[in-house]
Amino acid sequence: MDPEAARARLQAEQERVEGLISELREEFAEPESVDGSELSDPADAGTETFEREKDLAILEQLEAELAELHAAMERVDTGTYGIDEVTGEPIDPARLDALPTARTNVHDGRAAR
Repeated sequence: MDPEAARARLQAEQERVEGLISELREEFAEPESVDGSELSDPADAGTETFEREKDLAILEQLEAELAELHAAMERVDTGTYGIDEVTGEPIDPARLDALPTARTNVHDGRAAR
């Protein structure tokens, strides 16, 4: 894959992920209430807790994805982007299209990040 095309794609994906992270963090900054009042019903509190835990899990996943995007960008900078970290062979372009942060090809029927 062309390094500049890879860089542009990774930067676009990085901006998208950073936007999602920013939105989630803004939600966490909002006070925990429903309709501006305190949560008095235990069911409402349970639902709010579930939603916050779900959002935290999504945030963790997005932050991990962002870290992979940064690592892929470093590989572009060092000239190793698109090279399988295990075999040293080029990564299939279709795999990079599907997963721009791929570090390896698919080996032995299992995918490695």
